[in-house]
Amino acid sequence: MYRPSRERSVEAALAAVAAVAGSLLAAGNTPAFVGAGAAAVVRDTAPGFVAAVVRSLGDLAQPLLVAVTGLLLLGTYAAATVLARQYADGTAPRTAATLALAGGVTLLLTGSPVSALGAGVASAAVVVAATLSLGSDPSEDTSPARRRLLQAGAATLAALAASAVRLGGSGSSGTGSPEPPDPAAQSLLSTAETRSLSLPNADGLVSEGFYTVDIATVAPNLGGDWELTVTGEVPEERSFSLSELRSFEGERRFVTLRCVSDRLNGEKIDTALWDGVPIETVLDAADAPESCCVTLHAADDYFVSFPREALDPGLLAWGMNGRPLPRAHGAPVRTLVPGHWGETNAKWLTEIEIREEPEDGYWEQRGWEGTGEVNTVAKLHSTTVQDGTVRVGGHAYAGTRGVRAVEVSTDGGDSWTEATLSDPLPGATPLDAEEPDPDGEAVDAWRMWEHEYEATDEHEVVVRAVDGDGTVQPEEQGGAYPSGATGWVSETIAV
Repeated sequence: MYRPSRERSVEAALAAVAAVAGSLLAAGNTPAFVGAGAAAVVRDTAPGFVAAVVRSLGDLAQPLLVAVTGLLLLGTYAAATVLARQYADGTAPRTAATLALAGGVTLLLTGSPVSALGAGVASAAVVVAATLSLGSDPSEDTSPARRRLLQAGAATLAALAASAVRLGGSGSSGTGSPEPPDPAAQSLLSTAETRSLSLPNADGLVSEGFYTVDIATVAPNLGGDWELTVTGEVPEERSFSLSELRSFEGERRFVTLRCVSDRLNGEKIDTALWDGVPIETVLDAADAPESCCVTLHAADDYFVSFPREALDPGLLAWGMNGRPLPRAHGAPVRTLVPGHWGETNAKWLTEIEIREEPEDGYWEQRGWEGTGEVNTVAKLHSTTVQDGTVRVGGHAYAGTRGVRAVEVSTDGGDSWTEATLSDPLPGATPLDAEEPDPDGEAVDAWRMWEHEYEATDEHEVVVRAVDGDGTVQPEEQGGAYPSGATGWVSETIAV
């Protein structure tokens, strides 16, 4: 059995790192990068129950996928380098074999010749550096083997440095601050800021950041030839360019999204101001008949299926907080489905399939049940204690049912007091309105709440929301899997 020496093992490891760096240098931070392709293979070949467990880890899920993928990928490249050394004799044949094997692995995972060439050339360069004694001086004390490893290490560092420069360049859109929001959108955002409650450690009514949960480790980068196609049970398939979608009468809406994997008092819930066109307008233009269901297809191979009646009042969004929709949030167009869990709001949308029969979507095939309406929740994200005065607050959300009240108990749930609610966010406004009127009430947005009281001893605070139908948030505790966390949020406060 062939056992590579320590030097050869180090050489293989360096060649593996260089292959990954070479792919990144050639492809940039795109789905053609071998790390993204390998992660997709790991993700899609994992048993359903494994995927469900990993997703339940919340913020740790994506780093775990990246770590496992990275180890498997480096091991594969290293094995390819060892095979090339074992079966190819001489520098030139060994270099060619390494290039072919590393490039072949990359091409298999990504389908990108450019990415494959980058990985193959980088790993082959390390093999050359580890084989030839470049610029050696017989008077030096360093052994030839050690000198060759140092050369290989230098080649690997060069590949890493070049890929880092490439990554920095592809990740930026220029210098300076982002372009200012559209003036009409800024007017609505200012209204939202005015209506927000000032709570330490909590966002206002419009989130400062916005959570992301994706099946891909690298966001698709869709070019100017993007189109949205309506398929399935339609008289004729119809495609729409972004400019065609913009030609319809658009709207601005404040909308909250919450991930079904969000913990009871987690932070995978955010709100933004979105620009887009009502989905029903587009489906009417495509002559889409009434149907039972729809399946949304995205550029990252994600798909989700749910009742058609949930989609019709939704929005196809191309703008976020007065600016173009960011790539990480689904550019050029994503869906916003009112009152439903985040997984129904497909990003990088490419196809709306009109169906006569339901089907399981990506996460439903893996055991989740996240296509229904969101659970009512009151979050407790802000707590301050000063001179015996306690102030608690947070956000409450109940989808399209709205939030009628938030109730606070300072004695562990024995008695309840109604908290102060923020004014609701404004309702939808025409996209072409230069001075939008902030009237009405957002159909699908959270509200903030706060409560202040005096206390002298340690106590337990419990919060619950009451939705617009008068239904109190259920007390029974349940985890996020499979259909969203339930229960009341509580916190023990020391005075």
